Amino acid sequence: MSASSLPQTEAPDKLPPLVRRYLDHVQFEKRLAARTLALYTEDLRKLCASAQQAGVDLEQVQPAHIRRWMAGMHATGRSGRGIALILSGWRGFYTWLAREGRLSANPVQGIRAPRQAKPLPKALSVEEALQLANHQESDADPWVEARDAALVELLYGSGLRVGELVGLDCGPSDQARGWLDLGAGLAHVLGKGSKRRSVPLGGPSVQAVQRWLDVRTVGAPAGLVLDEWALFVGPRGRRISAQGVWQRLRTRSQRAGVAVPVHPHMLRHSFASHVLQSSGDLRAVQELLGHASISTTQVYTRLDFQHLAKVYEAAHPRARKKS
Repeated sequence: MSASSLPQTEAPDKLPPLVRRYLDHVQFEKRLAARTLALYTEDLRKLCASAQQAGVDLEQVQPAHIRRWMAGMHATGRSGRGIALILSGWRGFYTWLAREGRLSANPVQGIRAPRQAKPLPKALSVEEALQLANHQESDADPWVEARDAALVELLYGSGLRVGELVGLDCGPSDQARGWLDLGAGLAHVLGKGSKRRSVPLGGPSVQAVQRWLDVRTVGAPAGLVLDEWALFVGPRGRRISAQGVWQRLRTRSQRAGVAVPVHPHMLRHSFASHVLQSSGDLRAVQELLGHASISTTQVYTRLDFQHLAKVYEAAHPRARKKS
């Protein structure tokens, strides 16, 4: 396939000879895929247009030019990831030019795209979380209902990861990844990095788990052989999977009338956000979540600020919008 036959916004013969040579190099010597070559062509078209507008030859481009053009892309709303991909294309071109002896330094070397803002974790409001936690399905199988209610309580009430939840056993043992001490009101779990931690269990969590334990064996469907150790089991009697928890939680949240589909990590986010809103104690939230670094937990301060901003807008006379 020739370069002229590729799907691109500008034909190679309209690009400077130096750029066409580089595209031939990556096509025939590096054997790039047609789609990748088209993207490289588009990136270099942007470079040529920027250099022409600035009145400089491609071989005269300096790091200051690259930073200025990068800032321009950022100002027009291009994402940090998109800018990083364009810079990568430019960097490859200038690396090749340096190997060809056409310039002494790569003007793109060491220049990094703006960091992409991390999206805030999605959390339920307190009202939505309680709506889900308090939901009861009177027409459901009592065995399934007791299990699913306990799943929700542990995810929201203690902020467990879904992997920590499904790893819980009915009791402590040398092989147990985690277990619950209902008398002491504690969940002992094995978290990321094989680090153990103990998390408090609220009263509703203890009650929900006890209701599940009361029916786990005696209320199981007839003929179902249960995993001896797993606290939570699925319809085949084996330890419930993370995917199984996802599916059950999505179904339960829909039946509870929650406006958004709920997944296990959303309940962990909700737990952290609501504890922080009430206590303001970031270090305590870090310990409860099992985060190795406080910087990981700090994202919840942004969620907390959003909550405070909404309260301000709703309550403060100066914040009320004019009708």
